[in-house]
Amino acid sequence: MLTLLRDKLSGWFAKILFGILIFVFAFFGIEGYFVASHATWVAKVGGQQIGGQEFQDALNRARQQQLQNNPQLDPKFLDGNVFKQDVLEGLIQRQLLINLGGKLGTAVPDSLLRREIAQVPQFQVDGKFDPATYTAVLAANGLTPERFQEMERGDLSVQLLPQALGDGSIVTQSEVDGYLRLIGQTRDFSYVDLPVPQVTPSTVSAAEIAAYYKAHAQEYMSPEQVAVQYVDLSVDNVPAPPAPSAAELRALYAKNQSRFIVPSQYEVSHILIALPKNATPVQKAAALAQARKVDALAHAPGANFAALAKQYSDDLGSRNQGGSLGWLGLGDTDPAFQAAMVALKPGQISAPVLTSDGYHIIELQAERAGATKPFAEVKDALTADYIKQARSKEYSHIAGKLIDAIDSNPGSLEEAAKALNVPVQVSPLFARSGGTGLFADPKVTQAAFSGQVLKDNNTSDPINLSPEHLVLLHLARHVPAQPLPLAAVSAKIQATILAQRVAAAAGKQADALLARLKAGTALDILAKSVGASVQDIHAATPGMPNLDPALLTALFKLAAPAPGKSVRSAVDLGHGSYALVQLDAVHPGDVSKLPPEQREFIAAQLRQMQSGASVQAFLDALRRAAKIETAPDRM
Repeated sequence: MLTLLRDKLSGWFAKILFGILIFVFAFFGIEGYFVASHATWVAKVGGQQIGGQEFQDALNRARQQQLQNNPQLDPKFLDGNVFKQDVLEGLIQRQLLINLGGKLGTAVPDSLLRREIAQVPQFQVDGKFDPATYTAVLAANGLTPERFQEMERGDLSVQLLPQALGDGSIVTQSEVDGYLRLIGQTRDFSYVDLPVPQVTPSTVSAAEIAAYYKAHAQEYMSPEQVAVQYVDLSVDNVPAPPAPSAAELRALYAKNQSRFIVPSQYEVSHILIALPKNATPVQKAAALAQARKVDALAHAPGANFAALAKQYSDDLGSRNQGGSLGWLGLGDTDPAFQAAMVALKPGQISAPVLTSDGYHIIELQAERAGATKPFAEVKDALTADYIKQARSKEYSHIAGKLIDAIDSNPGSLEEAAKALNVPVQVSPLFARSGGTGLFADPKVTQAAFSGQVLKDNNTSDPINLSPEHLVLLHLARHVPAQPLPLAAVSAKIQATILAQRVAAAAGKQADALLARLKAGTALDILAKSVGASVQDIHAATPGMPNLDPALLTALFKLAAPAPGKSVRSAVDLGHGSYALVQLDAVHPGDVSKLPPEQREFIAAQLRQMQSGASVQAFLDALRRAAKIETAPDRM
């Protein structure tokens, strides 16, 4: 659900940050054990830490997004260092912007915050923001409205400066024309697929195989492997506690009753007369005069508040809806706005109310009284929470004791595990490239081959796979890398030597024919000399079907020929295959044939590209100016 809450953010900045949303959950006890003896930050940006839990939350979200967009994606990529580094870079960029925003004093207006929250589909009923749904969704995810608004305000604040920078991007018509000519370019060319030459000798002697094996011994080694003893401790494999008694559930209900309160709700419309930030006295006086004028119109007999909102309100988010803000709860608005709202009765309109956004004229359309959900309705949820918290607490207890025991005696994993009645398992052999299951995780593999485990024969540091899942490793067996027998790789070496012979002969043939082509021999004569034929292609495009992609890539890298001339080249197609290419003409795209709406679409795309480049340059400059430390081993 938390993934869905932030999916509404899109565009260049969301891409830069991978749509990153960070929700930091508290968990019981184990953090204290780790902090006592292990640093947990993965990066420091200008003195501000990015914690391990913050990084893990962002990584999990990024993984979910990638798998939603591409279900066929190899999970190993999502566990790789490249992907993790991209996620960390996004967090670093976010922290750079937060730091800069703090220095500059940038702030997110309450009106923008309300509008963004109201637009989240998960908070709406029948297309309108519903406070009860809002509160329930947040509670289900362990959040209060105040905490969520704080996080939402933080996410919006990091967009303000880059968005202002990106909005200033300008693309001229000549730039659009140049781009259209380039992407619409076609090329006329001829080519000959050269046959793969026959090589002699066509066999490889045992002496040649042996010599190649000796010269390339490092290529024919069995990989270094280890097997490890390990403890796989997760909150999921901690035994479930007994179900709570009715008295315990009643006590929980009383203690957490605020979670089950459906607050009073107010259906509100408003008219905003906006004030700029740091408004002058003249601007304030003008806004107040305008607000009083609109207020008088709204209180006049027969006045249509919705029509007045459409005519006078400066709130673009609600103006076209007649000023409607939907249903609001306590804490959803500015304190001054809220005080005026709760003082009204349905059908009443307030006098102008001053907030940081400007003057509001508020109309209360309807009110719902608050209520508390009965015990019977929340009993099952309380039971689930009780069991979850009890298991989490037990996990923290066992994990903490286990880590303390390992710290006291790092040379043995079995003793500590036995004392805490935790099973020790033994893995199959696996290489540095990883094994299966738990041992496909790069963090586990990296720890298994670390000097601490492999050379010092000590138990690894805790490997945190999630907030409540850790693994500890101890070496059980080490198999060094060693040469594979010549007999096992003889056939592979023979195929390699033959392939190298073919590639060398093919390259030599292509170079000789290209020299003759450049000297003036016609392409069709050269084609006949090797038993091939000429293919003539007109108006070729980079993605033209039925043509070798390597051929097209090389073709569109060639410089345009002078009028009446040709450009000639030999193209390596791979696997001993070559083609002779003769480029005769380059035709730029015709900009006159593009409809105006498509032209504007292209211009918008170019502006977005330019905006993204400007923002990235801005972020790069911030990064160069900041002191940044990272701890890759904690990722």
